[in-house]
Amino acid sequence: MANQASAGDLLQLVRTGSATTRGDLQRVTGLSRATVGQRLDRLFRAGWLREGDAAPSAPSPQGGRPSVRLEFDDRHAIVLAADLETRHSRAAVLSLTGDVLAETSWPVRLSEGPEHVLGELGARFARLLGDEGLAPASVCGIGVAVPGPVDSESGTLVDPPIMSGWGGFDLSGRLARAFAEASGSVRGPAGGFGGGALPPVPVLVENDANLMAYGEQRTGWPECRAFALVKVSTGIGAGVVVDGTVYRGVDGGAGDIGHIRVPAGEGLDCMCGAQGCLAAVASGRALAARLRAAGVPAASGSDVRALLAEGHPEAAGLARQAGRQVGEVLATVVTLLNPGVLMIAGDLAGTPFLTGVRELLYQRALPRCTAHLDVVTSRLGDRAALVGAAHLVVEHLYAPGRAEERLTALGV
Repeated sequence: MANQASAGDLLQLVRTGSATTRGDLQRVTGLSRATVGQRLDRLFRAGWLREGDAAPSAPSPQGGRPSVRLEFDDRHAIVLAADLETRHSRAAVLSLTGDVLAETSWPVRLSEGPEHVLGELGARFARLLGDEGLAPASVCGIGVAVPGPVDSESGTLVDPPIMSGWGGFDLSGRLARAFAEASGSVRGPAGGFGGGALPPVPVLVENDANLMAYGEQRTGWPECRAFALVKVSTGIGAGVVVDGTVYRGVDGGAGDIGHIRVPAGEGLDCMCGAQGCLAAVASGRALAARLRAAGVPAASGSDVRALLAEGHPEAAGLARQAGRQVGEVLATVVTLLNPGVLMIAGDLAGTPFLTGVRELLYQRALPRCTAHLDVVTSRLGDRAALVGAAHLVVEHLYAPGRAEERLTALGV
């Protein structure tokens, strides 16, 4: 990085805490004091940096007062995030550090198709901003969680098993247009610097389990180098974060463990069109079907969740059995990934299911792979994907190269 560090690189060093004073930036980058000052000036003019209190370390080598700490200014913009489920959706306004400032939820059916659902989401975003007295121009980006595999390059869903009609659709473009139309204003540069209009707000689309894993890891387990989260709701999916980065595989298909074939699923139809999938026997949808067959009203994973919260004995028994079936698959996952944390989330993530997972996981996995493993449940709950989406947007927009492009567009 020496003598080549851009303003975006300096911002990254400050954001990560690697260098938080002007002197630190000089030492880490090898840039002169004047060059560091020039590049920091661009960040201050954009409103992305602020000066904090004096650093607690010793005064500068040249003597005089202690160095002033540089901080990322998380107040200059906000992020919008949405978590689309099969039967309901949630939207929120978040700070650049992932704090939820406002949120709303409403019933939705993904079967109505992306045009309708994303149009409604754009309107919900605009209404939420209006209710909070926030300007659309303050939104720097939008993150959306969807229950299906996503090609991160194109931002499109790839053959989503439970989202018929959504595959290959331009989700980012449609939502950006819907938000612009609903907000009824021309976007200006976030932070208020300069003039003129910017292109439509950038929209990032990601698998929901990936975003849940990312949000939980960034918030509660930042030092965990290998983090795995399993979401068990209508379907079953997993998100993996390795060295602080979401692992997606070659085309976004990593973590789709709900469609691993298991002996217990033999002869059972899955929504993906195959038979014998784990989701066909252990998902919230599968348990709801079994409860209905037993005369217990349950139409979805969320209904099973409500029954579990009430302590319904038959629902609890089925959840524990489902946990054992998922735990058998997770024994292989843990052996392959050797994570430090395995988190269970989603509608079924309660004591009965977790008990079943632990029974089979520790029975089948090698002791070497579980010796330093924490098996836990979600800390963020229903907000996990929203928080993960916000962090994804911020990491994308303020990465060194992208930050440099945005500074140029802002004219600083």
